[in-house]
Amino acid sequence: MAGEKDLDKLLKTIKPEQHPGDYVFCTVEDLSNVPPAEAILMFREKEGITVIVRKEIADKLGLNYSFVAGWITLTVHSSLEAVGLTAAFSKALAGNGISCNVVAAFYHDHLFVRQQDTATAMEILKGLSA
Repeated sequence: MAGEKDLDKLLKTIKPEQHPGDYVFCTVEDLSNVPPAEAILMFREKEGITVIVRKEIADKLGLNYSFVAGWITLTVHSSLEAVGLTAAFSKALAGNGISCNVVAAFYHDHLFVRQQDTATAMEILKGLSA
């Protein structure tokens, strides 16, 4: 199933959804201490493996983190070939002083913003479709 590529259609149907809870980015050298079912994301870089997990899981596993985030999913099914969607929401958030870490998955874009900015980010994202 192909995702939407048209930027105007994407912005009109962006439909952000906030996931409850706190999420953190951690880095590990191997995954032996991280149960795969607990990971939101695992990404291998030359310096280590980045994992995104719920904050309480990181605390339980003794993983270090410095950034506590809220997780917002744009529920529109965007194509991985869509042009401009990331730029549009990044510009809107940046204009309000909100940093955004984006994960583009097959069906949706997932945004991780500072936990204290999540409510404001949701309002800004909803405003993009107005």
